[in-house]
Amino acid sequence: MHPLHGTPFVILSLSTRMARWGLVIVGIYGVIAVFTPILVALGWLPDANAGLANPIYAPPTFEHWCGTDRLGRDVCIRTMAGSGVALQVVLLAVGVALLVGVPLGMVSGYLGGAVDRVLVLLMDTLYTLPVLLLSVVLAFLLGKGIPNAAAALCVVYVPQYFRVVRNQTAQVKSELFVEAARTLGAGPLWILRRYLFRNVITSVPVLLTLNAADAVLVLGGLGFLGLGLPETVPEWGGDLNLALAAVPTGVWWTALFPGLAMFILVLGLSFLGEGIEAWVSGAENQPTSN
Repeated sequence: MHPLHGTPFVILSLSTRMARWGLVIVGIYGVIAVFTPILVALGWLPDANAGLANPIYAPPTFEHWCGTDRLGRDVCIRTMAGSGVALQVVLLAVGVALLVGVPLGMVSGYLGGAVDRVLVLLMDTLYTLPVLLLSVVLAFLLGKGIPNAAAALCVVYVPQYFRVVRNQTAQVKSELFVEAARTLGAGPLWILRRYLFRNVITSVPVLLTLNAADAVLVLGGLGFLGLGLPETVPEWGGDLNLALAAVPTGVWWTALFPGLAMFILVLGLSFLGEGIEAWVSGAENQPTSN
């Protein structure tokens, strides 16, 4: 067999492994996010904000696997609870950005004209702004809270979905099946929903996972700057900010475990996104057999 004949298989195999590892990592975080509040409510795990009875800055032991922070709170419990908070904010932000950006991109790419020019100008203006800077400004204006943090992240990612979907819609609308539907009297809404949506949505899952990975980092940056969530809500970036002063004194555990949790989740989402992208590209480029 020629070496090139095995290339699509190698790409597909690698993308499958990456997607599987990413799915496993994200699934573990999802399980932790779902069951941690339940176990806390049942009393099997301590509350993430309870720490007055514990020693402060206690190193990892069998009683406190990840040690305690400056208020005596269990670092392991706060890290686990932070998984649910991160996934909640990220899914809310990326989901709303998806619901806003995709329809706007389809409408802009299909109608063209003045509507397209205005929307492209608006989205390009938002897209040129640095992600973290725009998120910081919006978080400062909106205030702390899960809905506010999600809204600050949502505005950042709407232009990305808009640009991808708008460009694909502008290409697909000139296809023969769209022209045939238009000739038969189909209206714009019917064409967008029946013919264009399925053809322009293929690249959105890849962008969705990559944006989710980026949103975890941006949320952590907002929390580190004190602009993300209230102090009573366990959040990795906020815990890293509190741990910053203790690291030079040898208290490493308060920064290690939240930072490691953030890194692994971003790695899992990146694996999932890159795996899906490579799998889609490999499936499209794989020659069909007669």
